[in-house]
Amino acid sequence: MDETRTYPQGYEPHDTPDSYDPGLRNQLLDYILQSAPTEIIDTDLFAVMTKRRSTRKFSDRPVEAAKIDKVIAAADTAPTAGNYQGFEIFYVRDPEKKRLLVAACNNQQYVNAPVVLVFCKNPSRVKFDFEPYVLKKFAIQDATLAAGYSQLAAQALGLSSIWIGMFDEQKVMDVIQTSLIPSSVLCMGYPEQTRFPKPRRNLKELVHVV
Repeated sequence: MDETRTYPQGYEPHDTPDSYDPGLRNQLLDYILQSAPTEIIDTDLFAVMTKRRSTRKFSDRPVEAAKIDKVIAAADTAPTAGNYQGFEIFYVRDPEKKRLLVAACNNQQYVNAPVVLVFCKNPSRVKFDFEPYVLKKFAIQDATLAAGYSQLAAQALGLSSIWIGMFDEQKVMDVIQTSLIPSSVLCMGYPEQTRFPKPRRNLKELVHVV
């Protein structure tokens, strides 16, 4: 096994540094985030937020590896409790496992998307001296923030996504072969068509002054 490799078996980033320094913990992720922009990129954060829509129909166009790298790396920039990063990501590439995920996610057919990321809670990474239920709370917050950051990164790169929250936890765990409990499934790809914004609630319904 190559001890210098900092990426998992089965997933090699599109571009990597010429050399690794084991003392630099985030060298590869930082390199991916700071690499040159890919084909489409929107650097206006507020425009990205405004344009983001849930997409249920993806085109067959494959997503470039460099964009997938950036989406995954973006998750790592999300804030986490104590910086313990109490979550892990399962990048589902196998077509058969995607098919099984559809069944595990209440038969939502769009789960079989070009890119599927399952965000799981890992409270064992959160090394605070608190009761287990508190650590679990931190882990779900960590995983949720990470998925949200990935979703915005996808939009900035010209992709669309849909957040899946309706699923059978145990079935998803069986498909991706983990004991970690999933918090969300994020499906991404190029949309068949651009969707227009839906009306949102009034500010007075959103904000309560205390």
